[in-house]
Amino acid sequence: MALLSNVHSGLSDPTTSPQKKVHITNSYVYYHYKCDGYNDVGWGCGYRTLQTIASHLSLQGKAGQVPTLMKIQETLVEIGDKELSFIKSREWIGSFEVCLVIDKLYDVPCKILHCPFGGMTSIFPKLEEHFAKSSSAPPIMMGGDRDASSKGVLGTCSVDDDRWLLVLDPHYQGGQTSAAELQREGYIRWIHLMLRSISRIMG
Repeated sequence: MALLSNVHSGLSDPTTSPQKKVHITNSYVYYHYKCDGYNDVGWGCGYRTLQTIASHLSLQGKAGQVPTLMKIQETLVEIGDKELSFIKSREWIGSFEVCLVIDKLYDVPCKILHCPFGGMTSIFPKLEEHFAKSSSAPPIMMGGDRDASSKGVLGTCSVDDDRWLLVLDPHYQGGQTSAAELQREGYIRWIHLMLRSISRIMG
């Protein structure tokens, strides 16, 4: 199926306040379950979020194409993080593995931020700063603790103490769709800041 780009386009900001600060990355391709015909339902969300981040880096002129699921596994074996049996397996990957692959394939160092339960208030300014630097700031991967499923973060919005994250969910597994439909179904949406423990990657 044809992959969609910038699926947040047309999505309304979470607030109409004139004092809002909105920072969103641009130029990415939405990778999700089964998007390339490979059935990775139940284990591939980390790979798909990695591919979305990689698509942004590729569009920014970084060397290399977006890696396939197989290429991601082969890379992790090549650098010694996984055993040979990892190739063609259905083992999931997390933030650490995503850091390793991005560093190896794109020569872009990543940072993992650990957020204890209830600590989102202290982490949000760092996320906002990341996206405020430039519209070409890479997406962020998040996941862990009570919601271990990988998701992408494409931007932030804030007004005083009200804060939101623009979250891209790779768990869509249907056929050809549209940005408008993904927005209606909540695969790309603004989420009000939740106080929960998650780990994040910033490229």
